Amino acid sequence: MNVAELTGLALDYWVARSLPDFVREIYFTDSGETVAVRGNDRGRAWDGRFMPTDSWEAAGVVLDRARRVELREGEPASCVAEFEGESVAVVEAYGETTREALLRAFVASRFGKTVGEMLRQPQALLGMGMEPVAEPSAIGDVEDLPRPDAQIGDIGTPPR
Repeated sequence: MNVAELTGLALDYWVARSLPDFVREIYFTDSGETVAVRGNDRGRAWDGRFMPTDSWEAAGVVLDRARRVELREGEPASCVAEFEGESVAVVEAYGETTREALLRAFVASRFGKTVGEMLRQPQALLGMGMEPVAEPSAIGDVEDLPRPDAQIGDIGTPPR
């Protein structure tokens, strides 16, 4: 599949696959209509929906990895960016929105111009590869997981 054609669920999935330093597991919720991840992004645990195509908060994990980024609105929107990683290359991508262009540029920086089919089952990431698993693992010892759908700055109630 061409990265330039990725949208919605497929783009969310490939962005998650492009983040092996953050995402430990990928699974699907909402009857398979939403990508969810388990992982730890620079000290912040994440367990739940991951929809960077719908939310700048989730797409922020991509912006955090940009060394240089130039976004332009228009028909189509464009992104020229350089991202952290082993190979430093400038990538360019287009989309209906600047967020979609940014996400496509990020996926292209990791996988090139094409990606394989999306596997709709739980999987563990192993570097840039993955391995299907029977079920998502239990998080276990992580205390007070942040909710990806919460508002920035939500503190909640103080512990007792």
